[in-house]
Amino acid sequence: MAYRCRVTDLLIGADGLARCGWGASTPDYAIYHDEEWGRPLRGDDALYERLTLEAFQSGLSWLTILRKREAFRAAFDGFRIGAVAGYGEADVARLLADAGIVRNRAKIEAAVANARAALELPDGLATLLWSYAPAPRARRPASFAEVPALTPESTALAKELKKRGFRFVGPTTAYALMQATGMVDDHLAGCHVQRPAEAVMG
Repeated sequence: MAYRCRVTDLLIGADGLARCGWGASTPDYAIYHDEEWGRPLRGDDALYERLTLEAFQSGLSWLTILRKREAFRAAFDGFRIGAVAGYGEADVARLLADAGIVRNRAKIEAAVANARAALELPDGLATLLWSYAPAPRARRPASFAEVPALTPESTALAKELKKRGFRFVGPTTAYALMQATGMVDDHLAGCHVQRPAEAVMG
């Protein structure tokens, strides 16, 4: 997709739609930006998938993870928490041999440990994660300069997850998860993506 002009940190595409600059840089990003990023997500397995992918992204481009997403889903049984929690050393070896995913032993073992930790949560993963969502902002950020890398809420969430046995989820990763799953709305002012109804303050 060709993009024809820049408006501050927004890009206006050939389709006439204004997008957050990062979300307009490639077709893969445009689809993810328009259809998923920042939309409230509540299911335990769906949130576990995002948590796992954010951890795998650490040190890499998110575009790399997006392009490997279907391979990750196939490798990790659709990110069903109960299935991944049952993985043993043979499964870790299988994943380390899978060229379709990011083959990092520490991150693979963290994904298994995190599934097991999620199973131990009395009220489920979604309830825990969303309990740290901040109150909706009155307005969207005007530029990327207003978008933080971490917040007190993401720092507190990371601390709680670590206490419960989760790995590879620091404050920055926790904030990226909050952005991706609609716990915060960091689409820029002027972006064509509508604010979720539950995020609009009356």
